[in-house]
Amino acid sequence: MTRSPLHPRLRAATGMLLLLLLALTGCDRTPETDRLTFQAFGTLVDITVYPGGVHDLTRIESKLSEDLEGMHSAWHAWEPGALGRTNQLLATGGEFSAPPSVLPLIEYAQELEQKTNGLFNPALGRLIAAWGFHQDEAAGPPPDADRLDALLADPPRMSDIERRGVRLRGQHPDLQLDFGGMAKGFAVARSLDLLTDLGVEHAIVNAGGDLMTRGRPGDRAWRIGVRDPLGKGVLASIELGSGEALFTSGDYERGYEWEGERIHHVIDPRSGRPSRGLVAATVLHGDAALADAAATTLMIAGPEDWPLYARRLGVARALVVLPDGSVELTPEMVPRVELRGEVIHRIRAAEPGVGANPP
Repeated sequence: MTRSPLHPRLRAATGMLLLLLLALTGCDRTPETDRLTFQAFGTLVDITVYPGGVHDLTRIESKLSEDLEGMHSAWHAWEPGALGRTNQLLATGGEFSAPPSVLPLIEYAQELEQKTNGLFNPALGRLIAAWGFHQDEAAGPPPDADRLDALLADPPRMSDIERRGVRLRGQHPDLQLDFGGMAKGFAVARSLDLLTDLGVEHAIVNAGGDLMTRGRPGDRAWRIGVRDPLGKGVLASIELGSGEALFTSGDYERGYEWEGERIHHVIDPRSGRPSRGLVAATVLHGDAALADAAATTLMIAGPEDWPLYARRLGVARALVVLPDGSVELTPEMVPRVELRGEVIHRIRAAEPGVGANPP
């Protein structure tokens, strides 16, 4: 399971992104806001600040890009860095002190794994690598049946990491961490904190289409466009208040074609294969890391069980797109979304314990 800032798919053109920042009734046309766009964290980062003309944009870009690149280096799943060293030490089975940059992700991932009964499992880095996603350009061949059987016979879990304070010990020989499903959420939230430290009270940080807000642009809401993943238009628009994150996971984001089949990067730990049944999942929440992880989890849960896993994660506002282009959304998401065109949509709410299909 992976969809992180750690992957070069995020360097792709914004035309491949589901989420697009719409004008705040014209945010890139009004003099009331300033915008910065730069490459960092392996993706295109877009910063909108309000009011315009009062902030040191050069300093903001310098500080944010430096911080984002530091996180990118520390959390990269296959290049040398703090996470790579952590994976090497976990494989030895010996006890060691966790790098401060990695420990919060491990702690949070263990909580999320418990809440999802293992559906969200960043310990499956070897499985992700077997599908060709631990390299600069994702490519086949996919793992054959024997390789998949071996990887799924006794798969590692986040619970295979023993924690004693800052000390860690790996308890599974195949344990390899890949925080692709949540690291960008941590990075976006941290960037907003840094903006606050720099004196910016009203802003959006948009990293490769996933974003979070702080403050408001005057007396207006921030307005976000959700692109139709099956077409070129806008599927919907969503208004965000202060301190809200909007994250999406989709099967169109990173992948390759193999013998006529689209192989995408969201891997279901139950089957060991790319998830099926949903084209995209969008989550609106006040915790950016949770929104990031939840979007991935809902993609994996699929069309039957996504409302149940949203409930388990405490996500009230979510929207998913099915292969036929129809949309399903939670009741709490309905008043926040303005669907465009003749989009077929259904409202879904799960009862506790109904429709569960845990791994």
